[in-house]
Amino acid sequence: MKKIIKTKHAAAPIGPYNQAVSINGFLYTSGQIAINPETGKTEFNTIEEETNRVMISLKAILSEANLDFSHVIKTSIFISDMNNFSKINEIYGSYFNEDTAPARETVQVARLPKDANVEISLIAFQG
Repeated sequence: MKKIIKTKHAAAPIGPYNQAVSINGFLYTSGQIAINPETGKTEFNTIEEETNRVMISLKAILSEANLDFSHVIKTSIFISDMNNFSKINEIYGSYFNEDTAPARETVQVARLPKDANVEISLIAFQG
């Protein structure tokens, strides 16, 4: 049976979706962009701050499901400019142990919601 995961420490959905869904030990998150859940406003000052805000939201969702980044098995990163890859990767990488980091793909896209520069989703497993 699927369980909907919601936390006030990540941005509320702005459409017909949930922050995350847990089923059979897996957690699937929706893509997160840099929205401060306290203000509802985007935080796009620098790509590093934007990426950190996204990771903080993902951490909050994982925590709500009693998980952490060590449980993450797959991430998807969508960026608006591949020239930002190294800066995004540096912040993203600080949340994982390099030896046990998840599988991932990073894709440049034409546009993201609210003109964000980075959006990240993940899949975690509690086994």
